Amino acid sequence: MKKVFLFSVFLLCGLVLSQVLPGIMGDSYSFFEKIFKNLMFICLAFIMINVGREFELDKKQWRSYTADYFIAMATAAVPWLLVAFYYIYLLPHNDLSWDKSLLISRFAAPTSAGILFTMLAAAGLKKEWIYKKTQVLAIFDDLDTILLMIPLQILMIGFKWQLFVIVFVVCVLLIVGWRKLSAVELPQSWKAILLYSVCLVAVVESIYLLSKSLMGSEGAIHIEVLLPAFVLGMVMKTMHIEGRGEERAGSAVSYVFMFLVGMSTPLFIGAGASAESDFYLPEWGTVAFHVAMVTLLSNIGKMFPLLFYRDRNILERLALSIGMFTRGEVGAGIIVIALSYQLGGIAVIVSLLSLVLNLILTGFFVVAVKRISQKVYGTKE
Repeated sequence: MKKVFLFSVFLLCGLVLSQVLPGIMGDSYSFFEKIFKNLMFICLAFIMINVGREFELDKKQWRSYTADYFIAMATAAVPWLLVAFYYIYLLPHNDLSWDKSLLISRFAAPTSAGILFTMLAAAGLKKEWIYKKTQVLAIFDDLDTILLMIPLQILMIGFKWQLFVIVFVVCVLLIVGWRKLSAVELPQSWKAILLYSVCLVAVVESIYLLSKSLMGSEGAIHIEVLLPAFVLGMVMKTMHIEGRGEERAGSAVSYVFMFLVGMSTPLFIGAGASAESDFYLPEWGTVAFHVAMVTLLSNIGKMFPLLFYRDRNILERLALSIGMFTRGEVGAGIIVIALSYQLGGIAVIVSLLSLVLNLILTGFFVVAVKRISQKVYGTKE
């Protein structure tokens, strides 16, 4: 619970500073902004490598995962589409086009695998069906979220020749990830993973800057770091390195990332907000209402597994669905990608605050899962 609470605190602190620092730092803020955005993508790569390391399955039994994958895909798609519908048709003063609304609303899709696994294990559920099934579904819906970013990126850049380069890179990465799944022995300490993250961001940024210098901004090739980092984690032969130092380092990177996500929020309060953000911000009571509605819709969408696994007790399916409510770094990563396309407006603010609200509620979700599980399995406090 402490980690989830700190996620919310760091995200909110970054959000506040994003509205204060531009006015204090003036013109020098743009240089500072470039530094922390690169640092943010390094943190995102670090997180996605660790998500990829959790992707473990038996390749010989891949057909047995087919149903789980489609259930996970739907569990990611339903909340995304519900929130997208809300942004496009029900959120007033949302000036984003439908394709941009589809991109920003994707934050509601991924379950936070790291938070979920840690909390369910702490609740004593590691040997139960709920834990094993959420482990599969959470990883698959993270994977689906990453893959769906490709067509969403296509919508953003349009049908240009660079599109074929991006699709080619994605196909190569997926083929390598599948063929070398958990097969490559690499050092996996937090320092090693941080080094891999720096190198990945350097490569991706170099490709972008080189293509931009040769062909201009319109011809630049922008490959998001999400998939390369995830695939790198996939191909690693997973080694679970224990120790307080490793745990603290991983948590610290996540805290810094959440802080920097908040720092990336477009200016919407104070002097200069109207000029830079160019959107109308309603009263905070109205904003709170929309945040609550988006959070409710995104979690209703996560109830999709309740309709399947009919061979299991309905309470088990309910606990599984509630467990999928947890959100975290991957959802924040989607917001980061959206912000990299210069998206702003009320939908961005609602998305960030909805993520904060869901983080605050995570403890209640886990308690609900634990109590339902106790009824099913007859375990005690």
